[in-house]
Order: sequence, then C-alpha cells, then structure tokens
Amino acid sequence: MAQLVAIDNKNHLQLAIDQTKVEQHGAKLHLVPAVVPEFSNMAVQYPLVITKNGDTGQFVFAAMLGFEAGENLYWRDEQWQGLYVPLQIRRQPFFVAKSTASDNYDVCYDTDSPAVATEHGQRLFNDQGQETEFFAQAKGCLGELLRGEEANSQLLSYLQEMDLLQSMKMEVMFANQQTVNLSGLYTVDQDKLAALSAEQVTQLHQAGLLAAVYTLVISLGQMHQLIDLKNKQLGHS
Repeated sequence: MAQLVAIDNKNHLQLAIDQTKVEQHGAKLHLVPAVVPEFSNMAVQYPLVITKNGDTGQFVFAAMLGFEAGENLYWRDEQWQGLYVPLQIRRQPFFVAKSTASDNYDVCYDTDSPAVATEHGQRLFNDQGQETEFFAQAKGCLGELLRGEEANSQLLSYLQEMDLLQSMKMEVMFANQQTVNLSGLYTVDQDKLAALSAEQVTQLHQAGLLAAVYTLVISLGQMHQLIDLKNKQLGHS
C-alpha cells in the first residue's frame, strides 16, 4: 500500500527521484492499468483486456504482462524490456489525492518507493524552491492519466450500454505442455460489435472512442507474443 505525502517546496526542497528505479514498480505486475489515450501505443506490444477492480468491482482496462500474479514477462535483467512503458508505471512515484484543505488535488509521492532519493537523481525543486522541468513533466503525466480515466469511464459506459462485454475463455498451452486457464478477464464481443446499428457506431465515432474499441480487439493478437515470451522464459524457443 502506497504511503502518500503531499509535496511542497518547503518540506521537500531536496527531494529527488532516481529515474533508473521507476520501472521497478512494474516488476511484479501481470496486469497494469491502461487509459484510452495510450491504447494505440500499447496495442503494438501488449494484449489489452478488461478486468474488475478487486476492491470496487468496477471494470477497468489493463495491459496483460504475464499469465499469473507476480509475473511480468517484459521485466528481465532488472529492466523493462517493452518499447512502451505504460503511464501507470512512468508516473511513479507520484499520485494525486484530494486536498484536505480545499476542493483541489495535491500532488503526492509514495514514501516507500524505491525511486525516492535525496542525494542523487532528479530534483523536484531548485534551491530557490521553483519547480524543475522534471517535476513539471511528472505532473503532466499525472494530468494525462486523469484525462485518460475520464475517457475510460465513458468508453466502459458505452461498452456496457451496448452489451459489448464478453468474458474471455481461453486455455493457453506452453511449449513444456504446461497449461493455464485465463479467468476474470473480459474483451469486446466481436459478433455484437459487427451487429451494432449505424446510430450506435456513429455515437462511438462522435465520442472519439470507435478506434479505441477496435484497438482492444486487435491488441489480443499480442497474446502470441506473450506466449512466446513465456516459452523463452521456460527455456523453449
């Protein structure tokens, strides 16, 4: 559980981030949350799926990185091997939280993050207490995520209203004959997608979400790459 502290230039003047350790946050994730604006970047490498938040039961979009909890097949040699690093990883160790003093949001950092440093790394403020370019970029990343969450909410509403969600039933066999049954995952029902009325298709298009729906479908082709990575991990080419 992240231990979040609101950032200010008085208490955190010397706070710095070791960027070489940011990606460690994803080392043991087999699913990482995704937002609509990054779908096109993710789909060329990761299968995009829909799952349910374990706490709220709400549907969420995620990139699939492995076949079981704790397995990230894109993490090797202490580095992220994927060409595109998801926003949810890149934003670490920063978060936004509702301010206790106003209706605004505070930018916070996770005090338990391995990327937090004081003697080296990228500082958030200069000696005069002004934000550095690094911190401005980090806040920009958080802004992308917040806007992306709004798009996620809208797309999920459409998918449910149009009855397009379908439970994924898939048994995967690896080169060593080991099998795994994927469960708790959902995707777009392609038959129902093809049967949408012209009005529904136009509705998705005008909302700027039609491409995202098809990207979800197309991204499942990356399941083959994920299986290949697993086979290589198991010692089979």
